[in-house]
Amino acid sequence: MLRYKRHYHTAAGLMNTAIKAEFLEHAQEEQAHADEIAERIVQLNGEPDFDPSTLAQRSHAEYDDSMDIREMIRANLVAERVAIESYRQMIEKIGDVDPTTTLMLTRILAKEEEHADEMRDLLE
Repeated sequence: MLRYKRHYHTAAGLMNTAIKAEFLEHAQEEQAHADEIAERIVQLNGEPDFDPSTLAQRSHAEYDDSMDIREMIRANLVAERVAIESYRQMIEKIGDVDPTTTLMLTRILAKEEEHADEMRDLLE
């Protein structure tokens, strides 16, 4: 979410208006995913971890500070692919043990695949 927000705010130029809008939409959807997962963790009597001091260490994807629009898109595509693999592994590990969580993660995975497709299309 933070990477997309940064890219939204730093992408410049009239030609990038549609790409900026895509970055913002993805940031909002990624935030919604984080909120949904946090709610599920609480439902399971856990505590979501939003500690900013360890966020980068726990992240599956790297933060990107590039200023070139193609590099931003490329970084987002890589991060989406990492997220897709992470969600696939979580779904496989949870399996039938927790169908509610598996269903939630499957919905999020579908959205991440859509994000990756959109980033790939922007590069073409």
